[in-house]
Amino acid sequence: MTRKNREERETKREKKKKGGWAIAVHGGAGVDPNLPQQRQEEAKQLLTRCLNLGISALRSNLSAIDVVELVVRELETDPLFNSGRGSALTAKGTAEMEASIMDGHGRRCGAVSGLTTVKNPVSLARLVMDKSPHSYLAFSGAEEFARQQGVEVVDNEYFITEENVGMLKLAKEANAIVFDYRVPAVGLETCGAVAESPIMMNGLPISVYAPETVGCVVVDSQGRCAAATSTGWLMNKMSGRIGDSPMIGAGTYACNICGVSCTGEGEAIIRGTLAREVAAVMEYKGLGLQEAVDFVIKERLDEGKAGLIAVSNKGEVACGFNSTGMFRGSASEDGFMEVGIWD
Repeated sequence: MTRKNREERETKREKKKKGGWAIAVHGGAGVDPNLPQQRQEEAKQLLTRCLNLGISALRSNLSAIDVVELVVRELETDPLFNSGRGSALTAKGTAEMEASIMDGHGRRCGAVSGLTTVKNPVSLARLVMDKSPHSYLAFSGAEEFARQQGVEVVDNEYFITEENVGMLKLAKEANAIVFDYRVPAVGLETCGAVAESPIMMNGLPISVYAPETVGCVVVDSQGRCAAATSTGWLMNKMSGRIGDSPMIGAGTYACNICGVSCTGEGEAIIRGTLAREVAAVMEYKGLGLQEAVDFVIKERLDEGKAGLIAVSNKGEVACGFNSTGMFRGSASEDGFMEVGIWD
């Protein structure tokens, strides 16, 4: 993000009053620079729709935790991004999903991994938080808990799209793990999956594709912060792989100061405990929200590529990323609203 763009963003934020509700959503950091214009517009329309859904809920006085669940459920239901229906496929050709949710009021949290039949993973994470003595359930235990709670389940085929079947074939032919991205039916030769200089994850090459994790952060009119993140994660990943999205403090965090949802290279986000770091530098360094986001993106990712969205208990909203673009949108009670992809 250039200095000029950051200054323009700060000017917009300075015009908005302190306090009141605020919301931000994301659909993943790291966007193919050759993304067709039609796909860009589809992404912006979905982000706008989800922002408006959250805004309506906040105006109806729903709590922050209810709003982040509501918005992420909407993102999971639409196959455009990589969560719920449309999730990236494992090397075995199945969808394995994960999600987490955190209520800053009391720092309550719930997380799930390895889901193959739960239609809305974020809602099962909410039930882990509300209806179990635990914070994190995974694989068969999470599936069993889902059935005990009576959540909606579907066949794994529900999550699999024709586009992702094609993406998995492409990944296998390249013998690589691929950051998932909705590939157009034509023009594969111009897309990032055939990048000549792949990025590294834990020392291993990975073809460059947008990791379209979804997330939402909200501060309500009472100053309560919440965050939720959901993903199908890496195309052609090893079965059983767990990323940052369900890890409290890494992909998701909320407390009485702020709420944060991250997206990008999961292993780098985990090592940097990225989401928690935003809250930590606000608390211990006294940084403002955008300052904290910028510091964490610059100082805690090492060579990793990622982005995040955040809100504060003062009604501020911020985002940051060091990747090529991030699908994102934000709004606040005073009428501020922005949806974007690039710097």
